[in-house]
Amino acid sequence: MPDLTDPDGPSFATKIAVLVSDDLEPWQELNVTSFLVSGIATSQEGLVGEPYEDADGQRYLPMLRQPVLVFVAEAETMRRAHGRALGRGMPMAIYTRELFATGHDEANRAAVRAVPTAELDLVGIAVRGPKNAVDKTIKGARLHP
Repeated sequence: MPDLTDPDGPSFATKIAVLVSDDLEPWQELNVTSFLVSGIATSQEGLVGEPYEDADGQRYLPMLRQPVLVFVAEAETMRRAHGRALGRGMPMAIYTRELFATGHDEANRAAVRAVPTAELDLVGIAVRGPKNAVDKTIKGARLHP
């Protein structure tokens, strides 16, 4: 497998894609996206760059080293993308509808653990991998407006 942490200069060999359900409220889209991206950011060493610093020396937290593209998808496209990612063995973060009702990380994991894979009520997934594999995985989703 290629080294996915080397961004190859200004052009990246990999792609980060987040799919959010097309039936969410704006605050939910943002919430789902932020949680999913945190999963991607922590999934592999080297994905996060160095801390930022302004001209006055004030330091800021580091961020992902490459862009994140956000897409919207209806439920069936989300299910197909999930299945494709599983079939390709792609690392994936998921967010299910039940997580809107939980209050902490342990409850989130328990809510996911309680549902079989085929029955997950997915409202968001995030994947990272070679560009062509990600494109094939999210086929049918459309770029978020």
